Amino acid sequence: MPKVNQQLIADKLNICRTTVSRCFSNHPKINPETRAKVLELAAQMGYRYTAQRAPRDAAKNQTKEIGVLIGVRPDMAELPVTSQYMLKGISERAAAQDLSLDVRYIDPAELDEMLQTSRTPKGLRAGNGNWKGAITIFPFTTDTIVNLSRRISAVSIAEDYSQGGIDCIDVDHHAGIYEMVSHLAALGHQRIGFLSWRYSVESPWMFRRFGAYVESLFRHGLEFDPDLCLNVRKGENFDPDHLAKSVGKKVREGVTAWVCAADHQAYQLIADLKKQAIRVPEDCSITGFDGIEPPPGLPRLTSIKVPFEEMGVSSVIRLLERMKNPAGHRRHNLVEGRVVIGQTTVPA
Repeated sequence: MPKVNQQLIADKLNICRTTVSRCFSNHPKINPETRAKVLELAAQMGYRYTAQRAPRDAAKNQTKEIGVLIGVRPDMAELPVTSQYMLKGISERAAAQDLSLDVRYIDPAELDEMLQTSRTPKGLRAGNGNWKGAITIFPFTTDTIVNLSRRISAVSIAEDYSQGGIDCIDVDHHAGIYEMVSHLAALGHQRIGFLSWRYSVESPWMFRRFGAYVESLFRHGLEFDPDLCLNVRKGENFDPDHLAKSVGKKVREGVTAWVCAADHQAYQLIADLKKQAIRVPEDCSITGFDGIEPPPGLPRLTSIKVPFEEMGVSSVIRLLERMKNPAGHRRHNLVEGRVVIGQTTVPA
């Protein structure tokens, strides 16, 4: 296996090695999207960049380094594309603030185990171990976040750890789901179901979206039927195939629309329903949440487009404020998503 170095990264991305080097050194002329791709691939390949030690008389001008911890569960077949959008925003703002980034992909369980020790975890050391703060992406356990926040200032993107005590840059789940239910109600749908996948790490965002779905039904005077809520109860952990069969049964019983907690879940559902000869949107309408690009051969979802790049920018701004005032009140900043009417919803 070839040694992981900057040339190998350059070859895989079809760019020159100088561009890769400049991405790590925060060169001002590097495109943020290019920098995000380089940092993401470097982290996936296990490449670690160590900045040259600054002279003593230049210590006060030394670039600050922050870590970006991206939770990668063993059950993930592939990384969500949203992480690259977040990294682009983080990279753009970090470069403007003269911050160096160290991006790490790590299993949440592994990070949790590392943080249980009394020493500074080896896997969290960046260069000479001088991270000034950290940004987390994707779910970690509350215990992990508590242990992390005791060591350095931290901010989470899209995961609200209210018990963990760290700031969060989040999307407005309630407003987004309300827009989806309102859209379906305006199309005449009366029986609207909700479903989600379950993950190895608890996902508070899913429960917030489910709560918003229930609230939205009542606000529109629609019936709330617990039998139309799939994979949200404690102990439920149905796989996508099981969910699709349950949805197919409900569709044949007259349910005309489904709100999915996330786009990747919705696209998988559409593909699985097709195997049952159930057409979307002709036989049932489906909405998502995130606004990601559709897989080949599938229709574009009606969804909420989340400004992941903007959230990445905001996370750096919030982290810098937290680093200045570690004891300040916890912040939970919401960013509003945008409604995208796709090809998966039609009148009932």
